[in-house]
Amino acid sequence: MSVFLAKRIVTFVATLVIASMLVFAVLELLPGNVAQVILGDTATPESLAALQRKLGLDRAPLQRYLGWVGGLLQGHTVDSYAYGTPTAELIVERLQVTLPLALLAMGLTTVLALALGLYAASRHNRLGDVGVMALSQVGIAIPSFWFAILLILLFAVKLQWVSAGGFPGWAEDDGGGLWPGLRALLLPAVALALVQAAILTRVTRSSVLEVMREDFVRTARAKGLSRRATLWKHVLRNAMIPVLTIMGLQFANLITGTIVLENVFVLPGIGRLIFQAIANRDLVVVRDVVMLLVAVVVVVNFAVDVLYALIDPRLKASDA
Repeated sequence: MSVFLAKRIVTFVATLVIASMLVFAVLELLPGNVAQVILGDTATPESLAALQRKLGLDRAPLQRYLGWVGGLLQGHTVDSYAYGTPTAELIVERLQVTLPLALLAMGLTTVLALALGLYAASRHNRLGDVGVMALSQVGIAIPSFWFAILLILLFAVKLQWVSAGGFPGWAEDDGGGLWPGLRALLLPAVALALVQAAILTRVTRSSVLEVMREDFVRTARAKGLSRRATLWKHVLRNAMIPVLTIMGLQFANLITGTIVLENVFVLPGIGRLIFQAIANRDLVVVRDVVMLLVAVVVVVNFAVDVLYALIDPRLKASDA
């Protein structure tokens, strides 16, 4: 276990370092002058040079990279070109929408996938199994933004149960609150969950079917346990190893997948922030948001590897 963990930590750190270098290098290669965009076409060369010095654009790329990484390690970020506030404050403010949205979508995904996956596996090669697999295939084939449009047309336009977009906030003083906030996130969470639940349903079904063929399951049935009790007490627990791995990866996908959905539902989250930053050529915001998304994916992958090692005894045996 210790060797396995040490290898994963080295891989984790190396991945973050390489990712930071790639993110910085790609943004450095983008054409255009940030100072020119901010000041406009009528700016004089003197004003452009002064703004470049203020923004630190006159320094060598290596110095800017080391300064950026050093600031991140110390918890400091530079000010946004467009907003004039540290990028960390902007990101934390927008995460108050993106993170609850991803958590709500992950919860819906887990409930739907486990229920449908177990249902399909318990009715293997019967009508229920075929129906669930057909629905999951449709869910995989249709992108989440298309589900979002359909949900808006049905629940916001036709039934008028919820608003088509916007976010009231979490503070009750501003007209928001817990329930209005969750209500505004419900449709985008469902749109995200439908695609991810379709994938996880198929993984759950396959894993459960594989475990059901094991000898200990037949022994449990021979001892008189009902099919339902065997599924919940013995099969599901052992089938969760690959399912948990996929769930961890899906949560990272949900964080990054909110970018498109937040623009469809006009939610002030990370997705809206990065689109606005691109439009304003606010490269420091784009850089920090992209690095955050990369770090989320890497950290979740690392956590999944560690969790997999904890619940799978074969890795402990191989390490010994």
